[in-house]
Amino acid sequence: MAQQSHQSSEISSLPRLVRTTHSEDGTSIFASDERVTSFAPFPPKRSAFTVFDIRESVPVNNMDAIPSFANTLPRCSPQGAVFAISQIEGGDSSPMHRTHSIDYCHVLSGEIVLALDGGDEKTVKAGEFIVQQGVNHSWINRTELPCRLLFVMIGAEKVVLENGKVLEEDVFKKETSSKK
Repeated sequence: MAQQSHQSSEISSLPRLVRTTHSEDGTSIFASDERVTSFAPFPPKRSAFTVFDIRESVPVNNMDAIPSFANTLPRCSPQGAVFAISQIEGGDSSPMHRTHSIDYCHVLSGEIVLALDGGDEKTVKAGEFIVQQGVNHSWINRTELPCRLLFVMIGAEKVVLENGKVLEEDVFKKETSSKK
C-alpha cells in the first residue's frame, strides 16, 4: 500500500497540462489532460526541463497537431516560442549561455541567483519575475531546495552592438556520451 501511495504522490507532483482545440464543426474542446514528465539531460544533480509547447513560428496555426516534447531541450527558433518549466536542484547551476530570444520568467518556488557574464548577480525569489533580452547568463541555486522557473521564450533578432559586433547564441548541449 505504501508503494501505491508513493507512486500516487509522485504522479500528482508532475505538472498537469490541459490542452484545448476545436472540433471539426468549430466547437471548443479539450484535446488532452495529462501529467507531463520532466527531462533531465545534465548530470550529476539532475536538474530538469518540462516542455509544454514549442512553436517554430509566430503567429501559430491553432489547428496544427501537437507533437510530444518528451526529452526535448527548450530551444527557441528565431521566429518561434517556447513554454516550459526548468527545475534547478539545490546546489546545482547551469553553464553560462545566451539564446536569441526574449525570455519571460517567473520563479514558482525556491530562489535562484541570476549571474551575468560581467560578474553581476541578483537573487530572485518565489513570486518574482525576470525579463531577459538575449543576455549571457547562468542560473545558480545556492540553497538546498529545488528552484522551479516557469518561462516563455520568444524568438528575437541577434543582438548587434553599436560597434557592429554581433553577439552569437551560445547554448549548452545535452550530454550524449557516456562517462569515461
